Amino acid sequence: MNKCVERLYNGLLKENPTFVLMLGMCPTLAVTTSAMNGLGMGLTTMVVLALSNAFISLLRKVIPDKVRIPAFIVIIASFVTVMELLLEAFIPSLYSALGIYIPLIVVNCIILGRAESYASKNPILPSFFDGVGMGLGFTFALTCIGAVREIIGAGQIFGLTIMPASYVPASIFIMAPGAFFVLAVLTAIQNYAKIKGEEKGKDMSKVGSGCSEDCMNCGDKGCSKRFYDTAADQKKNDHKEEIKTEEKEEA
Repeated sequence: MNKCVERLYNGLLKENPTFVLMLGMCPTLAVTTSAMNGLGMGLTTMVVLALSNAFISLLRKVIPDKVRIPAFIVIIASFVTVMELLLEAFIPSLYSALGIYIPLIVVNCIILGRAESYASKNPILPSFFDGVGMGLGFTFALTCIGAVREIIGAGQIFGLTIMPASYVPASIFIMAPGAFFVLAVLTAIQNYAKIKGEEKGKDMSKVGSGCSEDCMNCGDKGCSKRFYDTAADQKKNDHKEEIKTEEKEEA
């Protein structure tokens, strides 16, 4: 269970896919014109992430290595299709608002990245919670960006007017440039908090990038940036030792 909690924490804060890893920028910038749109896209992505991670983990020993990427895409596309049909049937307003970005979840680099780097190498339960954690982190980020854009750009949040009648909305924030402004400011605030914490001597290693860039000593085997394969390296060392032993015997 501690592993599952760690995966939730990892997705929400340590390796938040939007604010830390900067993944999934297309839907992040395109659909966050309101908090409701951001929440809807985030939750839809979270469901696909969790289910596809669990299913890929279940089949990780069955799927041939040479066709794993096409197999992952087929699995992800199946769950996306189910979610698209459910949204169209039960939440048509959200379905219309998100539009083409629902089927584009299939090629969202967050989902394919977690399938390749984590779900295909780990048991079902941790993989499921990894998808939930990353999905919640993505949902949190999109909702925050959408809320800020909606408040400044329309004086509302979740469709409810909260600004006084005298407030003049800055409509640029619900247009394309607003997404870049808000994302940049929120990311800058996170980095500022990290810098100030480090100046005060606090351990801020879990704020900001979740990657230490020290792959040799990294313990996160599910990291998408991890390139140091301990098992492969051990095999190489063993092979070298065998060659040396044979040379000594021949000598």
